[in-house]
Amino acid sequence: MEISVNKYRTHTCGELNLKNVNEEVKLAGWIKKIRNLGGMIFIDLRDEFGITQIIVSNESAELEEIAKKLNTESCIHVEGKVVERASKNLNMLTGEIEVNATKIEVLGKCKNVLPFEINTDQEVREDLRLEYRFLDLRNEKLHNNILLRSKILKTIRDRMDELNFTEIQTPILANSSPEGARDYLVPSRLNPGEFYALPQAPQQFKQLLMVSGFNRYYQIAPCFRDEDPRADRAPGEFYQLDFEMSFATQEDVFKIIEEVIPYTFEKFTNWKVDKGPFVRIPYREAMEKYGIDKPDLRNPLIIQDATVLFKDSDFNAFKGKTVKVIVVPNGNSQGRKFFDKMGEFATSNDVGAKGLAWTKIDEKGEVTGGIAKFITSEIKEKLQENYGAKNNSAMFFIADEFEKAQKIAGLVRIELGKRLDLLEKDVYRFCFIVDFPMYELSDEGTIDFSHNPFSMPQGGLEALNTKAPLDIYAYQYDLVCNGYEMASGAVRNHDPEIMVKAFEIAGYTEEDVKSRFGALYNAFQYGTPPHAGAAPGIDRIVMLIAGSQNIREVIAFPKNKRARDLLMRAPSVVSEQQLKDAHIKLDLEK
Repeated sequence: MEISVNKYRTHTCGELNLKNVNEEVKLAGWIKKIRNLGGMIFIDLRDEFGITQIIVSNESAELEEIAKKLNTESCIHVEGKVVERASKNLNMLTGEIEVNATKIEVLGKCKNVLPFEINTDQEVREDLRLEYRFLDLRNEKLHNNILLRSKILKTIRDRMDELNFTEIQTPILANSSPEGARDYLVPSRLNPGEFYALPQAPQQFKQLLMVSGFNRYYQIAPCFRDEDPRADRAPGEFYQLDFEMSFATQEDVFKIIEEVIPYTFEKFTNWKVDKGPFVRIPYREAMEKYGIDKPDLRNPLIIQDATVLFKDSDFNAFKGKTVKVIVVPNGNSQGRKFFDKMGEFATSNDVGAKGLAWTKIDEKGEVTGGIAKFITSEIKEKLQENYGAKNNSAMFFIADEFEKAQKIAGLVRIELGKRLDLLEKDVYRFCFIVDFPMYELSDEGTIDFSHNPFSMPQGGLEALNTKAPLDIYAYQYDLVCNGYEMASGAVRNHDPEIMVKAFEIAGYTEEDVKSRFGALYNAFQYGTPPHAGAAPGIDRIVMLIAGSQNIREVIAFPKNKRARDLLMRAPSVVSEQQLKDAHIKLDLEK
């Protein structure tokens, strides 16, 4: 890594080697470790590029005195001569040399007591790490994650440029839009009583760009959604590769994703990466086979419907219920404790099953254990012929109302894959989930959009006029990788008549559409091209490539699980004058 030569350094701490022996050099960085061996002091000096060992001999009393007062994580400047190490460390890039110091200057002294040790494997409370994030980011692994993120972003931008996309920035202060989460609202000082909304996505703007005649748009877009955090979802804000294309179909969008995503993954990993065309799975099939719309295809287990097998069964727990079964090859080898633990998992609050029934087929073909007495010879025969229940297999049964049975079976499938170590190793498996329902029932029993409200219904206006809302599919799709939703997208609804009808079914009047989405509605009157796009999530891409289990490990300054920034202490109370300027009065419960 080349750096400009200045008063602080001629080289980084990661580039000196035997070729530099006898050179006078300048280095700057942070003290990772100090070892005082009496006649000699050793300092491990660290910067972003590596570590160089510094030695301070007792030949200079003044220098030795300075070195004795140093403490770890202080920032220092060192001058000295490069010498060959007597005891080499070939695990370090600079392990064959060391710098014999002739000058040490403290640039920034560190407190004697650190809130936690940096670059150790010890567990540190996450709230403490976030409060001192500037120290946490000195940790080599975390620091490298942020550098990796920068490289990934550059790769994505370069690839999108090569594919003739134009990078365009869209506004942050925007209007409220029904994207499926709560908005972050910003009061307007100049327009009392009115609010901006931080964009949940640049959805309307990118569609307006297509109306404006731009052929292919993209940006690394910040998005803001007031929703609860998860391990794979940062609270408050996230970034996505937002792109849109004019005169495009679903197939065109898939081709772009298959060009950009595998290319990016392959550049930064040694794992096997699926190439396009990716597997395509209709939404309803995904729910039937995997119990989830973001299936991990590394897991070979599938869910099958066994309701018909038990329609005449004496097993009361199955009567009148949807019955799902997961057949586990070689599951017969697991002991009773394993099945009991899986039962505990299924009935936990996070899963919500009333129970988890199971049984096994041994090496002789006999049904044993669990609900074996309810497995008649007829049921056993059908399990073997139609469900793949061979000798030495185990079966897990979930019985509940249809949607709940699907969901619970999906969670059980995931847990079985983990506990039995069934997941395919060192591979990224991609798939598209397609044919999402246009509408769904809300908790109140009303018709609501199930995905993006600006999507084109399959069948267009005729489908909206003639089909039951819950039977209408949309040109909506998700990209999934190893059990994570990586991107969402759609062919957009560009026809104002279809737009009004689609929103009418969801309970919006034409006046609602005009007032809430007036820019789009108006623009669509002036010659709108068919257009489509998607938005892969940057944070999740980096998380998967970095091999991290927590999305906060690939974000420089993340918020905690309660959406608080512990470093900057946000959100915070503001002054009465600030509230007055924004025409806001607080009504808080004491």
